[in-house]
Amino acid sequence: MVEKTKKISKEDFEKKVIELAKKGLTTEKIGEELKKQKVHSKDFSKKISKILKEKDLYINPDLKNIETKLEKVKKHLEQNKQDKRAKREKDRIFAQLRKLKKYFKIPTR
Repeated sequence: MVEKTKKISKEDFEKKVIELAKKGLTTEKIGEELKKQKVHSKDFSKKISKILKEKDLYINPDLKNIETKLEKVKKHLEQNKQDKRAKREKDRIFAQLRKLKKYFKIPTR
């Protein structure tokens, strides 16, 4: 059984994308959320990332994912100072983040 997609206007689609981005979702998660609501981005001519770039709400999903992973490891390391493996993991993730920022030409702090 094939389920039908909802028909909404381009303006409504863009409003939904912006609303979900303001909640803090990345482009990947916005796409998943819209699919749950039976609204597919392929029905519209613009990509989700292009809509967000126009409104200056775009956050690179790779960078955001690595930053959240780094925060989790840092939090774990604060509670478990003796964990040598977590310390090494923190260094590895930080290097990965630095490489990505260099690739995307984002200034490091």
